[in-house]
Parts: sequence; structure tokens; C-alpha cells
Amino acid sequence: MYKQQIINYLTQHKQSNLKLKAVLFDMDGVLFDSMPNHAEAWNKVMKRHNLDMNKEEVYMNEGRTGRGTINLVCQREHGRDATDEEVTKIYEEKSDLFNSLPTAERMKGAYSLLLKVKSEGLIPMVVTGSGQHSLLKKLEKHFPNTFKEDYIISAYDVKHGKPDPEPYLMALKKANISANEAVVVENAPLGVESAVRAGILTLAVNTGPLDDSILLDAGADIVFPSMQALADNWDLLQNDILYCSKNSGKKKK
Repeated sequence: MYKQQIINYLTQHKQSNLKLKAVLFDMDGVLFDSMPNHAEAWNKVMKRHNLDMNKEEVYMNEGRTGRGTINLVCQREHGRDATDEEVTKIYEEKSDLFNSLPTAERMKGAYSLLLKVKSEGLIPMVVTGSGQHSLLKKLEKHFPNTFKEDYIISAYDVKHGKPDPEPYLMALKKANISANEAVVVENAPLGVESAVRAGILTLAVNTGPLDDSILLDAGADIVFPSMQALADNWDLLQNDILYCSKNSGKKKK
């Protein structure tokens, strides 16, 4: 079912096989159904500061650091980056508004997928553009005994956020693995681009309003309609990865 997409990945990245050791998860829109809250918070706070960022644009730019998002809009509307003071004020207001909204639930299918990942001995990691200080507590509350602090890459860990490959390259470094030993689960075009540029097999879950074509154009290897669909098809995907890896290895001998 997924063999051709996997073969395409192996060919494009000049890999002979995939030997999964870790699964790298984005957070918002993948582990938590939190993107509607982010979209509302960014939209309202930008308006307070006479800046315009509609909700679809929030989805398109999901994965950027807070500073990167603010600068994107300031450059477009004022032809300059925001000052440090502006960045601090806008991001604090955005975070306060986001935290005042109803708490986002765990994304349907996320927990069952993580149980499969853990049962297979794979390392679950989080690679997020978020700068929330309560990140570890939030993950531990909703996904107990799943994510170790050393395996969480946030906005505080990188100089260049998504779509730069640095976040996913750092995840590989922290786990001491190669690109062909991981798979990424992303929902945002910038996150997909970041993972693809890091050379990792990239699974997109379309949990927002964007068309599948946007995720494919960003470079996603396979697109699933939801996290639940990915969880339901995980075993089949694993079997196809194993089949393609063995087949590719035989051809090279």
C-alpha cells in the first residue's frame, strides 16, 4: 500500500534501507488538537498590534518560532523585523490568550500510536517550535511515561526553527541515530519541509484545513487524513518499510 512512496524516499535520499529506531513527533496538530486555539490567539493578538495574520496563514506557518512568526508579519507590513520588546510583548500576549482558551485535547489516535511505538522499542521524541515552559508537564500529563526530557526539542534548543532542518537534525543527534533510522510525523508544511531537508521519511497527518496537495508540495512522503488513520495503518506501514528495505538491499548486491 505504501511501498512505492517508501521506494521513492529511498531513491531520493540514496538510502539502501530503513531501520527504524525512533519516531519524531511534532506537537501541535499531531499530539494535541491545539491548532484552532493557536490560530485564534495569533489572529486576535496580531490585530491588537495593528498586524494582520488570518487563521489560514497561522496553519501555513505553523512550526515557526514565535519570533519568526512575528517577524514574518512585521516584515510584510512594515518592512522590518520586530524589536525585541515587540517580540516579547506580542508573544507573551499570544501565550496568555492561548492558555486562557479551553484546554486542547489529545489528538484522537495519538495515544494508541504512541503505545505501538513504545511496544516496538522505538524512541518517541517531540520536535516542536513551541516555547512553552510547561511543555514537559503537559506531555507527561497526557502521555504518561512516554517522553524523556532529553528527547524533546523545542524553540529553546535551536537557532533556526522550521522550515530549517536544524530541529530534526538536532533530534537525530540527541538520539544518536541516522536519518534512515527515524520517521517524522508532521501536520504542517513548514514542519514537513524541515524534516525532508533533514533527510528523514516524513509522514504528514492532515489534521487542519489545508489541502493534501500543500503537504505533498512541501515534500511529504505519505499523507494520512488523521492521526487515527496513521495509528490504524501503522503495522501495514511498518511491514512495507521492512519489505522495501530488504528488497532494496537485495538489488544492490
